[in-house]
Amino acid sequence: MISIRIHIIFWVVVTILLTGIFGKVFESFILSFYFVAMLLPVAVGTSYFFNYFLVPRYLLKKRYKKFTLYFIYLLIISTWLEMWVITGSFVLLADLNADNLSPVVTNIFLLAIVLYFVVFLKAFLLLIKRSYATQKKTKLLKSEKNKFLKGYLTVRADRRQAKILFEDIHYIESMGDYVKVITESDEPVITRERISHIIKELPETFLRIHRSFIVNSQKVAYFSKTEIEVNGTTLPISRTYKNEVNNRLSQ
Repeated sequence: MISIRIHIIFWVVVTILLTGIFGKVFESFILSFYFVAMLLPVAVGTSYFFNYFLVPRYLLKKRYKKFTLYFIYLLIISTWLEMWVITGSFVLLADLNADNLSPVVTNIFLLAIVLYFVVFLKAFLLLIKRSYATQKKTKLLKSEKNKFLKGYLTVRADRRQAKILFEDIHYIESMGDYVKVITESDEPVITRERISHIIKELPETFLRIHRSFIVNSQKVAYFSKTEIEVNGTTLPISRTYKNEVNNRLSQ
């Protein structure tokens, strides 16, 4: 939903920007808007084909020959479509009078520059987005690595800091004002820390299956779409976590 909203905002901004640029050419922002409205489908189609098909399928996979070939095809087709836009402008906006159209509007080379400026602007923004996503993923992987190296969960219990090895934890249960950590030992570790805080300190081998339960996936004996068995105890899987839990455990 957020992604769709960002796309809409981008193209609204592009429309406003191009309307302002061509408004000086047409000496009318209304005619400029109509012209941009005819040019926009070409820009949108070219941009999405380039950025969401050619780049990920060929350029990022280092298939440079096919990328170059298909980019040339795209350039030819987009130029041909721009000529149709010029024809439409000639018919609809200039009343079949070429003198009513500015040379800028009929210059296919300048229109191609405008079109591919929009395409590469979109590509630049996507590059920033991918770079941010990569940094975020790297940071997450580093955080996970640090958790594994640490090897234990630290919680405050009985006014002391208790260290519990990850491999010893079966599951964690939230019980209102406190949280119970079920381990290999007979006595559970009880702490007043929130379960939402504890899950952040655990590696990916631990799954949140319910607002009240976290399980160690390595200790799961059986599971179905609605429940999990850990150490002889059956725990419920809530609807919120059902898809993620079943996908992770199935793998």
